[in-house]
Amino acid sequence: MDPLSDVLSLLKPHAYVSSGFDAGGEWAVQFGDQHKLIKCYAVMSGGCWLTVDGVSDAVRLEAGDCFVLPTGRRFRLGSSINGPAVGAAEIFPVARRGGVVTLNGGGGLFLIGSRFGVKGNHADMLLGLLPPIVHIRQQPEQATLRWSVEQMMKELREQQPGNALVVQHLAHLMLMQALRIHLDTDGGERVGWFFSLADGQLGAAIKAIHADPAYQWTLQELGEIAGMSRSTFALRFRERVGEPPMQYVARWRMLLASDRLENSSDPVSAIAASLGYESESAFSTAFKRVMGCSPRQYGRGHKVDAEVRPAMTNRRDTVAGSGAITA
Repeated sequence: MDPLSDVLSLLKPHAYVSSGFDAGGEWAVQFGDQHKLIKCYAVMSGGCWLTVDGVSDAVRLEAGDCFVLPTGRRFRLGSSINGPAVGAAEIFPVARRGGVVTLNGGGGLFLIGSRFGVKGNHADMLLGLLPPIVHIRQQPEQATLRWSVEQMMKELREQQPGNALVVQHLAHLMLMQALRIHLDTDGGERVGWFFSLADGQLGAAIKAIHADPAYQWTLQELGEIAGMSRSTFALRFRERVGEPPMQYVARWRMLLASDRLENSSDPVSAIAASLGYESESAFSTAFKRVMGCSPRQYGRGHKVDAEVRPAMTNRRDTVAGSGAITA
């Protein structure tokens, strides 16, 4: 797979919810930390302002626009940029999936949205690779993403046979569609792993790392793939991606390892060998340096989490059942 597909495949979307939001008059809603949640929206009529924590500029949304919030940051929607905002938990009661939440009688903005969670102790690290806002204004891209959002709302409302598999694929499809469009948007020298994928030279090196993570990569070899000298490649990679190349190699290996520790019964020795480590001890040292604990501690922690997750998930589904627009 290509690097973007690799990252998205590790996120494993789940807990899908979709609904509508109809607001009127002067209004603003503040949404809290969206921990391990990705949200996709389509503005069907009207308009509003969007602000996201850590992003300096507010975004104006108009009818036809689609937007995705992949990183779980706090955000605000409102009829104006400034002014007081109510907390989302105050106005979004428990509602059926596929329903519509109305504020101030509606009529000023109508949007539909889908929300899905992502699994894994490494999810925050993966989400950090993605842009905080993906805003889509152009046709036909709007229509493509809007169809996916509408289809998920329909699937969750009607609960047809095969529903679980359909919504899982729709979640991946919506996110991939939005990120592809965002990656193709001309933005100059944009910094970060995500935008480096569109850089012909750095993207080639990242693709090589993902194609063979167990290979004993050197700066010299990666520089040659990127068509640069060793020193130029190392500097440009760090400036654009945000970390040194060999640190990126190690981190990607550990993300792959953590996924296998969570989702397979493979022994640590087998995982170590598959990622190019000559000994389990060398792998364990590298894993602890990147992930903050040993592979065995990580695996035990995930096992305990998996045992308590069903009860937590049932409670969360009840509380957060208000749809895609949740606090």
